[in-house]
Amino acid sequence: MSVQVRDCPLGVRVVEWIAGKCCPNRMFDRMTWHRAGVLGLTYLAYTCYHMTRKPISVVKNVLSRNCSGMLAPPEILVNDSNRDTWCDWAPFDTPDATALLGTLDSAFLFSYAAAMFLSGFVAERVNLRLFLTLGMLGTGIFTYLFGVARPYNIHSLWYFIFIQGMAGVFQTSGWPGVVTVVGNWFGKGKRGLIFGIWNSHTSLGNILGSLIAAWYVESDWSLSFIVPGAIMGISGFVIFLFLAPNPIDVGCIPPTPQGYRKLEAANSSDEGEYDDAESIHSGDRHLTYRNNARHQDAAVDIVRDETTPMLSVNHSVQSSGERAIGLMGAVAIPGVIEYSLSLFFAKLVSYTFLFWLPLYIKSSTPYSAETSADLSTLFDVGGILGAIIAGVLSDYSGMSALTCAIMLGLSCPTLLVYNYLGSVNLAWNVTLLMLAGLLVNGPYALITTAVSAELGTHPSLGEDSKALATVTAIIDGTGSIGAAVGPLLAGFVSSRGDPERAWHNVYYMLIASEVLALLLLSKLVYKDLRLFAQRRRAV
Repeated sequence: MSVQVRDCPLGVRVVEWIAGKCCPNRMFDRMTWHRAGVLGLTYLAYTCYHMTRKPISVVKNVLSRNCSGMLAPPEILVNDSNRDTWCDWAPFDTPDATALLGTLDSAFLFSYAAAMFLSGFVAERVNLRLFLTLGMLGTGIFTYLFGVARPYNIHSLWYFIFIQGMAGVFQTSGWPGVVTVVGNWFGKGKRGLIFGIWNSHTSLGNILGSLIAAWYVESDWSLSFIVPGAIMGISGFVIFLFLAPNPIDVGCIPPTPQGYRKLEAANSSDEGEYDDAESIHSGDRHLTYRNNARHQDAAVDIVRDETTPMLSVNHSVQSSGERAIGLMGAVAIPGVIEYSLSLFFAKLVSYTFLFWLPLYIKSSTPYSAETSADLSTLFDVGGILGAIIAGVLSDYSGMSALTCAIMLGLSCPTLLVYNYLGSVNLAWNVTLLMLAGLLVNGPYALITTAVSAELGTHPSLGEDSKALATVTAIIDGTGSIGAAVGPLLAGFVSSRGDPERAWHNVYYMLIASEVLALLLLSKLVYKDLRLFAQRRRAV
């Protein structure tokens, strides 16, 4: 039976037309090439999302530094409008600057957390290509608007709060969108490893955001925001041209492992197989396929293009007979509450480092603002390794909760040691920063990727429900509330009492959060160990 598909992105059509002319006998696997393209595009998208989050943590060192008694350079003195703000920037030039900057973090993170739950609900029901494009363009615009405050001499605190809040809202399109797209294209095999490698986009985005912001922070901090904002907008256009959210958009057969609903038949028992013999007729884009030795008839007619309204029913739901699950149904899935609450504290720690690490390094070492920003990227380098290691361990053991618990437990002494010995010399700082990033970001990455995808396709959903984006949004949204609370508490604690002692208190707060994240997983860890013992007895 044939499936007519008309939602193939314009860029993909052009590439396939060129490929048809150059290689008319096509000796390559279309599914493999499209999967590689989806991984690359979603990797690019979320790298850009995190790249636009990072500049504020770097620019804090410039906005809040005390310029009293410092002589402005001659080129600054010529410009009367910048004579009084050449170094610091009102309203962040007061003794409570850290608290005000913490308010900006909270505006971004609380709006992000609140909008995330709605974003996941919407993502299950819309065209994800247009959804991600809109989110990326909006994020790029508001990142740019933060930067233009400098050339236009804007000093209103409410302006900065509004910009950060709106940026947080648009940023919520990223995670449910990219996780759902990847989940549509990949089955369960080696999911932890695939997601672990793929999730390095988070750390890479932080690294690029830090390096770009650090390059301009001393000369013109506005470019620390304008350049990432422009890159984000261009990348959003690339996503619009080339991203295919679902295999059926380009005439491929979706993977059909257990837990993923099947296009061809609800009662199919095949695990992760798609047809060996697929024929695509470029004229009318009809797909004819067979599943193993059986022919499955599926009458699916999808008529969508770039002019189709985004808020119509998601075509993947239409085609497969699935229905998008509600928020309460997703919360009822076993494990969602435990992982969500654990991520609350795990993400609290990760985002405190994300927003405050450059400032902490500068305050505890003799390094400059640029050097502190560059050094802070080592935390994210460790995060890349941590995500991969956590994914591999989860795949090998089949015990995601236990993997997270072990890494959370090891992170506590690591943070304690870094607090007291990180500033001793450069070697200690580099080593401990990378180890801390590995242990802090490993569980965070595993929960928000492989675990979310696993729970979003849980057997309890039945054969006619889909919840990947909704579950992802619930887990990440709960974690994002913790991400909002962490930097706010860090700003409050670090501005109270003796500065040196205040930062010690911040680290005690982070260690306590890691312990709570570990305890909240204890029930799931017990289940993992019990299942492991049962498997050993059965051998």
